[in-house]
Amino acid sequence: MSAALMTLKVLLPFRVFVERDNVKRIVAETPHGSFGLLPHRLDCVAPVAPGIFTYETETDGIVYVAVDEGVLVKAGALVLLSVRNAIGGADLGSLRIEVENHFKRLGEGEQSTRNVLTKMEMGFLRRLAEVRRE
Repeated sequence: MSAALMTLKVLLPFRVFVERDNVKRIVAETPHGSFGLLPHRLDCVAPVAPGIFTYETETDGIVYVAVDEGVLVKAGALVLLSVRNAIGGADLGSLRIEVENHFKRLGEGEQSTRNVLTKMEMGFLRRLAEVRRE
C-alpha cells in the first residue's frame, strides 16, 4: 500500500464487495450530507446514508457504487465501508438501471412474501375462529 494513498474495503454482511489499494479520494453520503476523504484526513467514523458512494484510484479512475445504509471507518490509510447492500457500476447511467432492476426484483420478492404472510394470517384467524366456536 502506498504511504500517500488509501486502501478501501467495502464489506457486505457475507462477503467483501470491493477491495482496492491506491485510492486517491472517497466521497460518501451521510444523513447530514456528503463528505470527502483524502489520504491524510484524520481518522473518523461516520454513518452512511443510502446513495452513491464514489472513489477514485490511479488505475480505475472514478468508480460509482450504489450503497444501502451502513458505517464508514477511516483508520490511518485503511477505509472500511460496511453496508447491507451494494451495486457497482461503471457509469451513473448504467448504475441507475441496475439499481432500478435490483429494487424491482426486491419489490417482487417483497410482494411474494406479503402474499405468504397474508395466507398464514388468514389461516391462523380461521383456526382461531374454529376454536372459539367449539
